[in-house]
Amino acid sequence: MRSSARVLVYSDDANTRAQVRLAAGRRPAADVPPVEFVECATLPALLARLDEGGVDACVLDGEAAPAGGMGVCRQIKDEVFHCPPVLLLVGRPQDAWLATWSRADAAVTLPVEPVELAASLAALLCPPAPAGE
Repeated sequence: MRSSARVLVYSDDANTRAQVRLAAGRRPAADVPPVEFVECATLPALLARLDEGGVDACVLDGEAAPAGGMGVCRQIKDEVFHCPPVLLLVGRPQDAWLATWSRADAAVTLPVEPVELAASLAALLCPPAPAGE
């Protein structure tokens, strides 16, 4: 197991970024390494950080402005080589289809529900082993 996992959290709202950090905690599950959060409030900062590499998962706020997480997710899935898995925060459960359109790997609703967010993030950080291993 690696010493830590780097999770990029994108939202223009500092409260949303704090909700994600608090809900995930330092270790979202026993079978994943401790989490180190990197926060971005703007699209240029997010793209620059992804270009640096070393990000294990992204949590994107679908309600962010001016660049919403759904469009950002679709963009990075197209443009970032070996794009890390993305957990998308959506405003309503009915918006889950938009998460599919954006190619997000998982989606949870806002406001953040800690157990659901931690479980979804842990699944992205420690995907199941392929059959036969």
